[in-house]
Amino acid sequence: MTKEEIVTRIKEKTTLRPLVLTSVILAMFMAAIEGTIISTAMPSIVADLGGFRHYSWVFSSYLLMQAVTILIYGKLSDLFGRKPVFTFGVSMFLIGSILCGFAESMLLLIVFRLIQGFGAGAVMPIATTIVGDMYTMEERAKIQGYLASVWGISAVLGPLLGGFIVIYWDWSYVFWLNVPLGILAIVGTNLFLHEDIEKKKHKIDYIGATFIFIAVSSLMVALIQGGVSLPWSSWQIIGLLIMFAISFLLFIYQENRASEPTMPLSIWKDRLITLANLASLTSGAILFGISSFLPAYVQGVMGESPLIAGFTLTTMSIGWPIASTIAGKLIVKIGFRPVAIGGGIALIIGSIFFLTLEASKGPIWAGIGSFIIGVGMGLTTTTFIVSIQSSVDWKKRGVATASNMFMRILGSAIGASLLGGILNNRLNNFLQENNANMDESLSIDAANVLLEESQRKKLSPETLSILQDGLSLGMDSVYWGVFGLAVISFILIVFLPKKGSV
Repeated sequence: MTKEEIVTRIKEKTTLRPLVLTSVILAMFMAAIEGTIISTAMPSIVADLGGFRHYSWVFSSYLLMQAVTILIYGKLSDLFGRKPVFTFGVSMFLIGSILCGFAESMLLLIVFRLIQGFGAGAVMPIATTIVGDMYTMEERAKIQGYLASVWGISAVLGPLLGGFIVIYWDWSYVFWLNVPLGILAIVGTNLFLHEDIEKKKHKIDYIGATFIFIAVSSLMVALIQGGVSLPWSSWQIIGLLIMFAISFLLFIYQENRASEPTMPLSIWKDRLITLANLASLTSGAILFGISSFLPAYVQGVMGESPLIAGFTLTTMSIGWPIASTIAGKLIVKIGFRPVAIGGGIALIIGSIFFLTLEASKGPIWAGIGSFIIGVGMGLTTTTFIVSIQSSVDWKKRGVATASNMFMRILGSAIGASLLGGILNNRLNNFLQENNANMDESLSIDAANVLLEESQRKKLSPETLSILQDGLSLGMDSVYWGVFGLAVISFILIVFLPKKGSV
């Protein structure tokens, strides 16, 4: 069956495409608002639960499970249809969200975020694949831009709503807001999305999924703990890196021999898919390098409120949908490569703003940098998804879409882990060097008090200055890492094939 015949059949079966699209939008809204609202709320969560040294694990645990499951969900959707996989994923996401709201310690929050991430692996990729199924190539470029706009609107509300919630309510509501949205998304897709799936017995690649889980987990733990809790030369870190290498090689071996692999390696023979996925890896790291740590800088170093910290991320969420909408129109006219190159340039310019960020420049400077980063993300992500979905047929569209999102999520996980490790390492070294000048010993967890105004006021001027200087120094190293990732992203984009307008 040709791609056009499949699209026609899906159109016939899906009698109310606008209602299916609305349900998909609700799910994407839920996932998008989760990503930004928790970044704004994290300083208040840390101030309440403690455990600043585990700050990055709240993001990394969620991303770990999302990265591990996203390929499996993509493959399952190709085998059994989008609807059952989507329903299961959203349900698990809601269970994790409810539990996160009841967390009484940072460790419990991390565990519940694992559950939430287990469901999140299905939300964005399957929602995007459903849209790819329902619309033609020409429609897809425009719809993907509109979807990014919806994502952007939700992300604009996320930081502001997150700041409002932690000030006037309780941080637990940032998780519980997902419940009504998820329920509506499940009801809508189950009522209005009809699929004609060939029923036959399939083999699921559990062995491959296990190998990639071990590989990603080993790498993340090594990046977070290396140089902070354990020296990089310690046998534990070296052992984790060896485990990563072995598990990854076994994953490649398994995918070559599996009858229905979790991630068919054949899709990586396509130059467009390979370079787009690698660029998604680095841009994903950039995204979380900004969104994970910028609120801590604005509140801890600049001394601003959670609402102001939310504003600096909101500008990214404004730039993203604007650029995505423009990208959807430009791809049809001039092809994907020029649009993607424009996005790569924007990522570099935005990262330069953060390289030059100082407390004296205030949140406006940070907001401008975030906006430009958002423009870069909007131009690149929309271009990558549309071009990849247009280069494969229905039977591979789910896993191809998932592979791109997997690389972006993996990049986010590596970015949160690597950049979080850099931050902890620099901050820890700075505090150790300056402890001799203090009456009390300071550790990384002492940075908790910077994130809560009432506690910050209790610090002596000397202690406050040292903590802020240490956090600022650590953030400078993080932003150098972001700049390096932006340069790598641009280089990868430049080597995209010149042909390929949609």
